[in-house]
Parts: sequence; C-alpha cells; structure tokens
Amino acid sequence: MYLPEAFQKKMKAILGEEYDDFLAGFEKPRHYGLRVNTAKITVEEFKELVPFHLTQIPWVENGFYYEEEDAPTRHPYYYAGLYYIQEPSAMTTASRLPVGPGERVLDLCAAPGGKATELGAKLFGEGLLVANDISASRVKALLKNIEVMGIPNSFLLNEVPAKIAEQFPAYFDKILVDAPCSGEGMFRKNPEAARVWSEEKPPECAKMQREIVKQAISMLKPGGMMIYSTCTFSPEENEQIIAWVLREFPEMQLIPMKGYEGFSEGRPDLADGNPELKKCVRIWPHHMDGEGHFVALMQKSRTPEMDDVSPEKSSAYTSEADEEPSDHDDIKKKKKKAKKGRKDQKERNEAAGCTRQERTVLESFFADVRAEVDWKRIEVRKGFAYYLPEGVEGKKNLVFVRNGLYLGEIRKDRFEPSQAFAMVLQKKEFASSIDFSAEDERVIRYLKGETVDVSDLECGKEKGWQLVCVDGYPLGWGKLVNGTLKNKYLSGWRMKVNG
Repeated sequence: MYLPEAFQKKMKAILGEEYDDFLAGFEKPRHYGLRVNTAKITVEEFKELVPFHLTQIPWVENGFYYEEEDAPTRHPYYYAGLYYIQEPSAMTTASRLPVGPGERVLDLCAAPGGKATELGAKLFGEGLLVANDISASRVKALLKNIEVMGIPNSFLLNEVPAKIAEQFPAYFDKILVDAPCSGEGMFRKNPEAARVWSEEKPPECAKMQREIVKQAISMLKPGGMMIYSTCTFSPEENEQIIAWVLREFPEMQLIPMKGYEGFSEGRPDLADGNPELKKCVRIWPHHMDGEGHFVALMQKSRTPEMDDVSPEKSSAYTSEADEEPSDHDDIKKKKKKAKKGRKDQKERNEAAGCTRQERTVLESFFADVRAEVDWKRIEVRKGFAYYLPEGVEGKKNLVFVRNGLYLGEIRKDRFEPSQAFAMVLQKKEFASSIDFSAEDERVIRYLKGETVDVSDLECGKEKGWQLVCVDGYPLGWGKLVNGTLKNKYLSGWRMKVNG
C-alpha cells in the first residue's frame, strides 16, 4: 500500500532494526473486533449465545476477534446492542480506565462512541457519563450508539472543551481523552488517511491536543484519573504531549496500566528523556494483532487537605450557597429556605411542562413498566418526556444533544414510547413482550420495518404495546392488534432492505 516517503523516513528513524517488520505488517490483512456490551449480557452468556467464530482478544476481557464472514452487523443481536464493532487496539483505552458505578465520567472527544459506550457500560446506569464531540455531524452517530447500547445516565454535548470546563471545574472522577490525531496507526485500516497525511499534520494536531488536555485536567477531581490516547505513531502527539503534561502540571503523574506481553513501553528518548514516560504504552501492529495506538494513564494528586475532607465537601466543588447551615442558623430561616425550595421545584416542573394531565398519561403507560422509576427525574418539554441524569443540574450555556434518556412523546391522551427507552429495559421490566428467536425470519422483517403476524406467539397482553425482543433482549416497540404486530421500530434505525 502507499505510504508517504516522509512518513517512512520518520518511522525508520524511530524503529531502527524493527522497521522492516513494521513495513511488512502493512501487507497483512487487518483484524476485525467486537466488544461485548456487559451492561446487557455477560461475556460467558455472549459466547454461548452468538453463532460467530470468536477468538478472545487477550488484553481485553470483553473483546473478541471475529471472521469477516460472520457479518455481525447483519445479525439481530447487533440491533439489540449486545456488542459494539470496534478495532481491537482501540478497545485498550477504555479497558484501562477503572470506572465503577456511581462515578462521574467524561469522554471529551467521544464520537462515534466506541470508548464512551464501554465507559457507560461500566457505570451500569449509576452515576453520570458526559460524552462530547465538537463535530455536529459526528455527535449524531454518538447519540445513536449511546442509545443502542442502552446507556440511560448520559449527557451528550456538542461543545468546545473550554466551554465544558467552565461548567465542570474539578468535577469528574474519570476522564478519557481520545485525542484527534494524524491517524498514522490507522493507515492499514484506512489507506485514505495515508494519502492525505503530511509532515505538517502531527505538529498541528499536537497544538490542538495540548489545549484539549489542559481543559481536561481542569475538570478532573483531585485523586481522579485521566487516560490519554491516540491512534498515531507520532512522538509529537504521544510522548511529547505527556512530557509536556508532567512539566506543566506537577499535580499530574503517570501510573502503570494492566500489562500485556505485546505492549511496548513509551519512549523517553522521543521526548525530553523523562524515564516516567516508560509507563506509557505503545501498540505496534507488528507486535500485536491490531492497529497502532498510544495510551497513557495519569492521576491527579490529592492535596493533604483532601485526605480529611471528602471531595463533595471541598471548596473546589461547593459554593457558599451549597454549604450546610451552621449550628446558629435559626429554625425560621431553614423553614423559609425549604418553602422556597418547594416553590422553585413547582415552578421548574410547570416550566418544563409537567402538567397534571401529562403526568396522568405517563402513569398510565408506566403501570406496565416494572423498572424502578424516580418521578422527580422525569421532565416533559413540549410534549417530549426525558429521564434526567443526576449531576448536571444548573449547567447552563452548553450546546447539548441529549440530557438523559429520551422516554417518548405525549400526544394528547396517549404516550408513544421511544426507541431509546426500549433499549434500556430488560424483557422482564415490561408487562407484555413479543420474543422472537434469532432464527425466526420475522425478526429481520421487524427490523426492516414490516408488519408481522405473531398470532402463534405468547405475550402478556392480547393487544396494545409490546416490547419486541430477540432471544429475550429488547429490540424496540410494536403494537399488537388481532394477532398482528404493528411495527414501531424507529425508521432511522431500520435494517436496509438490500444490505
């Protein structure tokens, strides 16, 4: 394949005796990978369920190679959000960021969502995932992937990092920065990237990367972790960025990641010689079955004061208005504050359109929903109902694509549930369902938007809304009328007829 002469010269200088092996790797076929969505299915259940030719990706617990002939994007399980198609090396970054339920997590350059959806899966619906992309077109793909994967607690932004940093100072437990880069590690996968590459691209990207990282650090809590990655080989965008961080932000330190025999150490000699840079990881295609990647895990040091004060009570996270009343606050003041709070809540609900009639319509539908619902988090705006995440209250002047889970639309006296709502449910969490087997040809017809006869299938109710599933995993909605399933699968998600 074509490789720019200047690129070849640079890589020969970096790799020395390994250069010929590196070059030979471009003639080998690429590797195909998928990542199991553990928010919906365990790895063991997945292996027993799918008919694909799977081989474990040895450094990612929920990652697998598959054969091109498997065509996993044409299988109903793909539409059920049981897995995400992702390049094997690209899975590394999110797998090395230790995220747990209840944490506040940011993916700053998130589209199309491969890493963000894995972070969201690790939260298991608890805590907050803020996912951002500066590109309005790419953030649409991010939204769809977040919804397909069934991640309810997300706040999706289309902003520049500096604007986000103004609203979220020292806020996040974990941050992922998969920085826009020159893409050298993807030349084999995407030959067009090699054709448009130039010597000017890495330093141009490095300038942008420093600005993104600076904003990310300002949003990280003391004690929090940030992982930085690129899909390029360029030292300007890799070791030199991390060396700059260590010089300019002394509160940041590199920490080791879970290793793998194919990982290569970072190269201090390609930056300022700081031996700490060996803690970075380089993924070389001639050492591993994947494309080129660079990953660095960092932690923001805790101040001595933080050891005695929980982060939520630190002055970094609270204003005077948020502080608890002191002992000498009188009872009247507390009662007045509580009354004002109730009034503010009422006004907020009315402003959001949470009328009594709309609440009645919602409650009628939710009588069939067996999942736990916090009604204080439901908001209706112009007839559209949302389930809001916790932790983004009062965040203003941000361009957002979605705040929480879109539940559906209230149309006069009825509720039309959304595709996104179906994807966060389990089969047992809705009163009535139609469950196809993956081998049933009707499931493909459903995914293509057709009306299907289901008179031979059992369901909880003989008419009305049905949660349509494949082997117990939700796909979307349908309405049952006299044994016929009226298709409510979202038109923009439908399987192409001739695909």
